[in-house]
Amino acid sequence: MNVNKVEENIYEIPPKTLMARIQGNIEKFQMRVPVKIYANNYILEKIKQDRTLDQIANVACLPGIQKHAIALSDAHQGYGFCIGGVAGTDADTGMISPGGVGYDINCGVRLLRTNLFLGDIKNILPNLLTNIFNNIPSGLGSKGKLNINYSDLDNVLNNGVNWALEKGYAIEEDLKHLEENGCLKNGDATLVSQKAKQRAIKQLGSLGSGNHFLEIQKVDEIYNKATAEKLGITEKNQITVMVHTGSRALGHQVCSDSLRNIEQAMKKYKIKVPDRELACVPADTPEAQNYLQQMACAANFGFTNRQLITHWLRESFQKAFNKDIDALDMHLIYGVCHNILKIEEHEVEGKKMKLNVHRKGATRAFPPNHPALSQDYRDIGQPALIPGTMGSASYLCVGKPRAMDLSFGSTAHGSGRVMSRSKAVKKYWGTKIQEDLGKKGILVKSASMKVLAEESPGAYKDIDQVVQVSHDLGIVEKIVRLVPVGVVKG
Repeated sequence: MNVNKVEENIYEIPPKTLMARIQGNIEKFQMRVPVKIYANNYILEKIKQDRTLDQIANVACLPGIQKHAIALSDAHQGYGFCIGGVAGTDADTGMISPGGVGYDINCGVRLLRTNLFLGDIKNILPNLLTNIFNNIPSGLGSKGKLNINYSDLDNVLNNGVNWALEKGYAIEEDLKHLEENGCLKNGDATLVSQKAKQRAIKQLGSLGSGNHFLEIQKVDEIYNKATAEKLGITEKNQITVMVHTGSRALGHQVCSDSLRNIEQAMKKYKIKVPDRELACVPADTPEAQNYLQQMACAANFGFTNRQLITHWLRESFQKAFNKDIDALDMHLIYGVCHNILKIEEHEVEGKKMKLNVHRKGATRAFPPNHPALSQDYRDIGQPALIPGTMGSASYLCVGKPRAMDLSFGSTAHGSGRVMSRSKAVKKYWGTKIQEDLGKKGILVKSASMKVLAEESPGAYKDIDQVVQVSHDLGIVEKIVRLVPVGVVKG
């Protein structure tokens, strides 16, 4: 793949003809836009080790794609799109591709602050972590604690965190500090298959497996004190809590159902793409609109899932310290989604244009004064959360103006893998990782030792370099660096 450096931390693959085997025949596909890769030398070398560049070049062939296809600094091989991939297509006629969102629809992250400090929790951390582990179901196939009926589930799918607010699992302020206020309004639960609902109904309020986590963190570094204070972060060693999970089996089933429908529809609309995983249909077709409404339902499930976990986290802290939310200042700083498709307005060749912005393993990072932002953060830019590994760090950033030009207002969503889970299990031992993290002052509770091996810090890119690329490009500004002290892994 011909990759050219165009400026510091920006590489480009110019539009060219790609060859692909379609049903036994070799066919030609033309890239309609260039590919932009945001990376330094270290990251680019990691990206080149898998099919990331091939995948994002294939994305550049989608009909209706605008401006450029983007691989962010956390990019690695995924399904259809690379993870860490962003693309905008014409909102009216451009393609909509479930592979540009992925199976874990609205997997996302949220960050809560507290007024506690490391000294306040050090002695009770083992018990606190055990209580959280017992209070919040985690692991593959885990079931939530709620006993809801299908009417409740439909309410969640249509109304997102508004349902949690009605039921007493949220406070008004939570909704103000969530992307889309915790609800995509075009969800229609009647379109979601019964199989998807059956898989979901017992999972609401559960962490899941893999890289999903709950993390008690301490503030390690403050880069911009004034902005940090507006976010409720005041000093080093202050305690925060991060939640990372998604829409569980519901999102997976919605994606599977939609892919089946869209693959069939492609024949009807005579659409060909260089990779069958990029199955897509024009935005103005019934199949595309059906997907968007189902995706919104899965996104609303993901928002609500994280909200319930937040509620039980607050309960665990209240019990441990015998104080309420306000006394602990256990308020939500922000919550983002990083597998989602949004219809947004962006500038393309000097003109404002509505686009279907696919973010696959990418976090929205809108700049100050963007109308989509909460009034609380309008003057500083959207908080963007970029988690690292259980052995490294996570970052609280804010969006900057250049993000709109470079990445459709998007930044990295995490470290990005450099090693598959199967390879990680062969290379690392879970018990050894737990022991090594313990020596660094990081307590870890996990559903299994295998998960610890799969999620070894060595299986991921260096988070500091991933975030530094976005910071140096002016996509985000680093505000606070957070390091883990206690981790619950799904």
